[in-house]
Amino acid sequence: MAGSFRIGFGYDIHPLVEGRPLILGGVRIRSKLGLDGHSDADVLCHAVGEALLGAAGLGDLGRHFPPSNPRYKNISSLTLLKEIRSKLQRRGWMIQQVDSTVVLQLPRLATRLNAMRSTLARTLAMKRTDINVKAKSPEWLGPEGELRASSAFAVALLKCPPA
Repeated sequence: MAGSFRIGFGYDIHPLVEGRPLILGGVRIRSKLGLDGHSDADVLCHAVGEALLGAAGLGDLGRHFPPSNPRYKNISSLTLLKEIRSKLQRRGWMIQQVDSTVVLQLPRLATRLNAMRSTLARTLAMKRTDINVKAKSPEWLGPEGELRASSAFAVALLKCPPA
């Protein structure tokens, strides 16, 4: 397995509600609606974290950061990603690439994608060119299109630790 690679897939969804900030990829987005959850509910960070943990065979976010633990109440998802990065590094995994997509009807995210990309790259100690963030409109379909939720998908490529 040494010198080989593993791929992980991540997905997350959270409801949109009034009275919460909208934070995606660690970037606060101006919006009347924000994401509801135990942490800051950053679906992009959560999907990326799920992909990284999955590629390393380390389970999922709930296993490492259970919502029953008050330590994680309103925590920044960037902090969770830093902890995931540390877990991977301790085991010898090297993050090679991350590709992600946020699904959200409004607000439009095109002008914020570079900031999300830079923030995630910094948090994961990656080159900016090795991480990608895209946004997709659900075309007014489903919970995202009805302004009831936002979701995100991610894939991650890890280099396996030396034997």
